[in-house]
Amino acid sequence: GPTRKMPSTASAMDFFQLFVPDNVLKNMVVQTNMYAKKYQERFGSDDAWIDVTLTEMKAFLGYMISTSIHHCESVLSIWSSGFYSNKSIALIMTQSRFEKILKYFHIVAFRSSQTTHGLYKIQPFLDSLQNGFDSAFRPSQTQVLHEPLIDEDPIFIATCTERELRKRKKRKFSLWVRQCSSTGFICQIYVHLKEGSGADGLDALKNKPQLHSMVAKSLCQNASGKNYIIFTGPSITSLNLFEEFEKQGIYCCGLLSARKSDCTGLPPTMLNNPETPPSRGQYRIKMKGNMSLICWYNKGHFRFLTNAYSPVQQGVIIKRKSGEIPCPLAVEAFAAHLSYICKYDDKYSKYFISHKPNKTWQQVFWFAISIAINNAYILYKMSEAYHVTRYSRAQFGERLVKELLGLEDTSPTH
Repeated sequence: GPTRKMPSTASAMDFFQLFVPDNVLKNMVVQTNMYAKKYQERFGSDDAWIDVTLTEMKAFLGYMISTSIHHCESVLSIWSSGFYSNKSIALIMTQSRFEKILKYFHIVAFRSSQTTHGLYKIQPFLDSLQNGFDSAFRPSQTQVLHEPLIDEDPIFIATCTERELRKRKKRKFSLWVRQCSSTGFICQIYVHLKEGSGADGLDALKNKPQLHSMVAKSLCQNASGKNYIIFTGPSITSLNLFEEFEKQGIYCCGLLSARKSDCTGLPPTMLNNPETPPSRGQYRIKMKGNMSLICWYNKGHFRFLTNAYSPVQQGVIIKRKSGEIPCPLAVEAFAAHLSYICKYDDKYSKYFISHKPNKTWQQVFWFAISIAINNAYILYKMSEAYHVTRYSRAQFGERLVKELLGLEDTSPTH
């Protein structure tokens, strides 16, 4: 849970600033103004440009965040006369001023000579965000490594052509997270660039499980010696990775797939399906030290690799139609923790910022901001402030937008 007690009067902004404090926003102001100056020195002066202020930067973020609640396809719809117009917040800043800030917005204005990392324009922000996640929250023992569902606006998806959809889906990075499976709090973000050189590229990542294990190691670099139990999908699950994690005091439970997983070192007899299928709920086990390979049958063969649960401990999977199906405890735990993440995705993925810039670092930035707001809401729900106001996720987002824009509307929304 939270590492610090927030007062019952804490606002949405207070929770958001646990991860994006004023000093980070002030740096955005400085870097944006530096980039605007550099841009104009190179391409000619822009008489309409005035240096951005901290108040304007907060309003700029507020406008962008508003697209996560109202799902307008373009942030500029706020100033339009159409369905997504929002007169109550449009008066804070003119559309032309907003577009100027959007044009010059930067987190790192200059590339240093030592920089080779493709994410150099956003890395300081990601590092600051990670520090905020680490210092504000202590995760539960059970955590999940996965790619979070980044929801697209269903209205847009229904109306756009297949070509537009294909064009839109081409992201040049993949986003992975380590997530507390008791609360949904995202503890760590890892961004993998498609443009990475050679074997580290995203195209190679899709085909090579060892590169997925590299992602897993990056996500668990702060988890050593804490007795965490990490749940993984087929692309990450491998005997070598789990044995390496065990030496660091990290225990694992993962679903195996003969097609997607690295099956090196696993007995082939357990990876092949028997000719006659067993009855539902039956399973076979092979062990090596603390590691168990479980092959469980339920309308199909499911294989699990774990060193976190004893294979002889019994559990059950409860199905609405067929009732209880017996299984090892590891299978029950895996199903329970992954279903929690599915519920998190259903609830929170629709609150990702709708603005889709062309530049990869900006796409990563708005995804990271969206995750920070979801984390802020999770901390809010665990605080005394929630018992006073009880905002939904949408209401919390609306409050945050108003506070960023400086609209002093403090009456609670029911």
